[in-house]
Amino acid sequence: MSTPRTVQQLFDLTGKTALITGGSRGLGLQMAHALGEAGAKVVISSRKAADLEQAVMALQDAGIDARWIAADAGNPADIQRLADETLERVGDVDILVNNAGATWGAPAQDHPLEAWDKVMNLNVRGYFLLSQAIAKASMIPRQQGRIINLASIAGLGGNHPFMQTIAYNTSKGAVVNFTRALACEWGHLGIRVNAIAPGFFPSKMTAGTLAAVGEERLAAGAPLQRLGDDEDLKGVTLLFASEAGKHITGQVLAVDGGVSALIGG
Repeated sequence: MSTPRTVQQLFDLTGKTALITGGSRGLGLQMAHALGEAGAKVVISSRKAADLEQAVMALQDAGIDARWIAADAGNPADIQRLADETLERVGDVDILVNNAGATWGAPAQDHPLEAWDKVMNLNVRGYFLLSQAIAKASMIPRQQGRIINLASIAGLGGNHPFMQTIAYNTSKGAVVNFTRALACEWGHLGIRVNAIAPGFFPSKMTAGTLAAVGEERLAAGAPLQRLGDDEDLKGVTLLFASEAGKHITGQVLAVDGGVSALIGG
């Protein structure tokens, strides 16, 4: 048996390349920092070039090898272009983070069909199409890869009384089982697939809920009595992306201050 690697060696991502969708701000940018700080070359993507340019500057200022590609993760043609351009510019992708997402607030009885389709296309179909494209072109031929999907504690149970986000909750529940199904199907190909289920983090997506309910009230509902911050996804992202997590696949880890423990998620 070979000598076990050190913890530092297991978490080291030097020589690896990561693609992160929705990577220009919020949770996606935090995960890009985590992967880059561990040594990976990172490519971030979102729809707006200006946001991406600013985010890449921040990553590069932190000493990270970073670049960007603008693409709409809800558009199949853009998804294929993103995969092709990433592979052309940086070579094989070792780590794919499916993070781009959308939500929509409306009572279920009045939820617009076009809004339902927008959420599902970005949060579920987009994850599938990009995973398929990157796996076929890069991960399956090399028999290795790591895919990290962003679920949510909203996909682990029903709505909170103050939330009316039926499409978002449904989509994140789909991400949970998409992760499990893909992990089972692609495990023998050397591809690990896991999901992170964040609780409440201050972000553009949660701004409406934070404004309506209040940060203090939301924090009080968690056993740790706080919301997520700019560091709280870094550890789990690195675990799922690195050799430290080489025997972990098909798992969904809530990073929520304990909220899912209260609701039985």
